[in-house]
Amino acid sequence: MTTRRTVFNLIGGVAAAALTTGAVMAQDVTLRMHQFLPPQANVPKLILDVWADAVEKDSGGQIKVERYPSMQLGGKPPELMDQAIDGVADIVWTVVGYTPGRFPSTEVFELPFMVGDARAASYAYWKMFDKNMKDTEFKNVHILGTWVHGPGMFHTNKAVATPDDLKGMKIRGGSRLVNELLTLTGASPVGMPVPAVPEGLSKGVIDGTTIPWEVTAALKVPELVDNHTEFEGNALYTLTFVLAMNKPRYDALSDEMKAAIDKNSGLEFSVFAGGTQADADGPARELAVKRGNNIITVSEADAAVWQETVQPIYDTWIADMDKRGLDGQAMIDEAKALMDEYTATN
Repeated sequence: MTTRRTVFNLIGGVAAAALTTGAVMAQDVTLRMHQFLPPQANVPKLILDVWADAVEKDSGGQIKVERYPSMQLGGKPPELMDQAIDGVADIVWTVVGYTPGRFPSTEVFELPFMVGDARAASYAYWKMFDKNMKDTEFKNVHILGTWVHGPGMFHTNKAVATPDDLKGMKIRGGSRLVNELLTLTGASPVGMPVPAVPEGLSKGVIDGTTIPWEVTAALKVPELVDNHTEFEGNALYTLTFVLAMNKPRYDALSDEMKAAIDKNSGLEFSVFAGGTQADADGPARELAVKRGNNIITVSEADAAVWQETVQPIYDTWIADMDKRGLDGQAMIDEAKALMDEYTATN
């Protein structure tokens, strides 16, 4: 026989279960974001923190993003992508070229003299990622943003104006293709993550490095070398970056939390990130100017000899992509068309 007390007990139990379920669904989530630069560097300060703050705000405080700079969660920069895949960190920002050959399609934006504008390239990069890379090369991770930095250039202990000037020099290269570029000029490429550059320069392990202007301030490069070589027109090179998230971690979030992350990720964020990083070149360059450092600007006309020197990289890269079952020339053509598309509409 069902009594009135039993009915009330049943109703109370259902209500309690509903409250408990609601509490679980509304439970706050903490995401650990890991990257290799100090917190005062431009990328964490102007891009990653902006992204994290926006996600926290748009989630109504349900998501908290803990920021771990300078590899504070352990490991080395080339391990960051695997940390995201394996769940050592929930989110990582990394240089794709730290794992050479693993994400080959991204290298189309790392070819020498390929990129003229970081925003246009970041736009094209996301478009090509979303179409061709998301379910192939990056299928084991959830990508939040794809972008490139401003013009890559030389920072050296002696003046460099022509390819011949690099002969015999030990130069830190940031990617597989940059190392090929250095080899073709007669330099000796040295593999080295960005945080190791200051020590490498101060101890004479390297004679110079390839990085964009924006990161030179955080690394104190203008205090360690006196010469900087920049190029008019298209950049000597650029590197590709991703902001990547552990896939199961993303999939386990509530729809509301996913919406907060999605709102701040994707194409618009990628263009913002690439543009912001490039915009930080100017202030960093001014620091070198104020120190009285020697800044060599290679004109577009004089860059022709550089382009001729590195042309073999295009030939070997296309052949390598073709061996992988990827159409290298088609990727180059698509990247250029998408960059032109962005430039024409912005």
